[in-house]
This record gives sequence, structure tokens and C-alpha cells, in this order.
Amino acid sequence: MATLLLVHAHPDDEAISTGGAMMKAKAHGHRVVLVTATRGEAGEIYNMDEGSSRSRLGEIRTEELKAAGDILGVDRIEFLGYRDSGMVDTADNKDPRSFHQAPLEEAAAKLAAVIRDERPDVVVTYAEDGVYGHPDHIKAHYVTNAALDLLEREGWAPKKLYYTAIPRSMMQEFMKQVPEEAQQRQNSNMRIEGTPDELVTTRVDVHDYVEEKRKSFAAHVSQNDPNSWFTTMASQIYELAFGTEYYQLVRGKPGSSLPEDDLFAGIS
Repeated sequence: MATLLLVHAHPDDEAISTGGAMMKAKAHGHRVVLVTATRGEAGEIYNMDEGSSRSRLGEIRTEELKAAGDILGVDRIEFLGYRDSGMVDTADNKDPRSFHQAPLEEAAAKLAAVIRDERPDVVVTYAEDGVYGHPDHIKAHYVTNAALDLLEREGWAPKKLYYTAIPRSMMQEFMKQVPEEAQQRQNSNMRIEGTPDELVTTRVDVHDYVEEKRKSFAAHVSQNDPNSWFTTMASQIYELAFGTEYYQLVRGKPGSSLPEDDLFAGIS
């Protein structure tokens, strides 16, 4: 049995970008460990009263993550214990308790303790752009690499480190077809450029897990805008958009000719 360890920023990030690979890993007998930096306290609130939920949103999202984790087959969930940083130039972003403000060495040491305990074969996190520029996603990138650098100095390294990826050509084509609402968000502070196609090394077919992947995201009730195009997307379109997950191998060697079709390619 090999181990997959994922480093995400907030509850629900795991379901959107890596849920299929997580379920595939579990189905193939691997151990799945999820490390989440924050409890998502600064997120928007849907499907519940803002006034009574805001003060305990971290608790709510923690329980939602546990429910999603059950669907995804997660064996262990760990939090790094930082506060959601919100977006750039907000009060949340300047909060000294936030992940964004955490000293890199401190956060890396916390993550390294979990990795040292698990000794995963495969680690997954975000590229340096954090997918869409969120400070917590970007911080997760740097913290993960700093933790792996620390462990490498101790004489250990995972067989592979991947970044999640959205091929740039696919992103450009997708944006031509999505509703105006999504295009407006793409032009604001959530712009997704996508990964240059030539850097995408791995394409994981997760069509067999798409429905469960969608259920895992739905488990994050407080984050699901019932009127969002994402929530109301037809099943066939959802499968086309999320039936394949893409990754960029940045540490370690490919386990097959490129593109790989599995995160565990070449790992016995």
C-alpha cells in the first residue's frame, strides 16, 4: 500500500481539484491523507443564516470536510491550525492568525511533522500561482516545498510531488462556453490563467468517480451557492469538465511515458 498526501488551503478545495484522484487512490488500495491549512472561516456563507453561522463557520466547515472526506475515502485529516486569510487587502488577510501571515519556517515545520509521520509516496499541492491567486493557495505552495526541503535535508523525500493543473488551452476553451457570471468572476480577483500545456505531465481519468466527486463538493453545504452555474451545471457538462484531473510533476521521475495516467504510475 502506498500513500497519497494532499496539502490544501480550505475545506472544499480537495473535492474540486483532486477529489477524483483521491477516490481512485483509495479504490486501488492506497492510503489517503488530507492536510488542510485553514478551516475556511472567511468564506462566503450559503444555505444558512449568516448572523448565526459566521462566528462558528470554522466549526461548520470542519464538519463539512469530515463528511466530504468520508465520500472521498480519506483515511486521515489534519489541520495546520491557521485562520483563513481571505483575499488580498482584506482585514482577514492582515490578521496575524492567518495562514498568509504565518512564518514560513513555522508552518513548514508543522506540515513536515505530518509528512514525517506518514512518509507518503506522492504529495500534491498547488503551483506558485495558487490556481487563481488566493493567498492561502499560494502559501500552501511555498509551505509544502519548504517542508519537503526540510525533510530532504534529513535524508528523506517522497517519490513524487505534483501540482494541480488546468491546461491553459482547456481553460481558454472552457471560458468561451461558460455563463457570463463565471466570465465576470474570471475577470475579477479570481482569474485562472491555467497551466501552460507543455508543463502538464499527468492526466487522470476520473469519470468513474464524477458523481461521488460532485457529492463530496455538495457536502460543503455552506459553500454551495444554490444559484451558481457550478451548482446547477448539467451532469453531462460536469462530467466533461471534471471527468479528467490534470497534474504537473515537479519532483521525482515520471512512472511512464508522458502523459502519465495515474499519480502512482511507476510506484509499486
